[in-house]
Amino acid sequence: MSQKKISLKELDFNNMGSWPQQAKLGFCVIVAVLIIFLSYWFFVRGKREELAGLERTETDLRATFEEKQGQAANLEPLKLQLAQMEQALQQMLRQLPSKTEMPDLIVDISQTALATGIQNELFQPGPETPQEFYAEKPIELAMVGTYHQFGAFVSGVASLPRVVIMTMHDISLEPKDKSATITPDSSLELKGTVKTYRYLDESDMPAVPADGTATPPATPAPAAGGK
Repeated sequence: MSQKKISLKELDFNNMGSWPQQAKLGFCVIVAVLIIFLSYWFFVRGKREELAGLERTETDLRATFEEKQGQAANLEPLKLQLAQMEQALQQMLRQLPSKTEMPDLIVDISQTALATGIQNELFQPGPETPQEFYAEKPIELAMVGTYHQFGAFVSGVASLPRVVIMTMHDISLEPKDKSATITPDSSLELKGTVKTYRYLDESDMPAVPADGTATPPATPAPAAGGK
């Protein structure tokens, strides 16, 4: 026997208990699919997006962790390298004149110029300027000598017992007699400022009082140079 097909118009939704078994089964399937769809839409779908966001966060945190781990692994070698660089810097600074040697060094530079035959028309040391690791001392110069005398002066300064670093600022070197013909023995006039340097010892370091405020070191009086 063939089963009679049931139309939706024949179903009484007010009396679902009288429905045929096939209609009941079909309706239950539709309701189950609808429940699953709504559950996914309102609950699962949002959780999947949240899960994707958490996975991206996990990836970023893992990359950050690996980077920090690499930095931590290199931290000790970097600390050792920094300590070695600081030690090398201190050794280099120690080769510069000290505070007590600076006045004699100024005199030695002036006397070296005189010993090579250079005329010191002006040799005026100025006040020191403390920096982070060293102090610089400017010297205003006005010297007259030949090309060879100036060369001998530079060589003499380089041979002094202490390492002497001299940097030139606003230096001019011109013939003394601008109308005369320039020869190897012509008198040249050197004017400008040179700076020499010394290292800062413990007595030059700023004192740190109880409130933590550092007091800058006092600027020493300029040393007298020879003429």
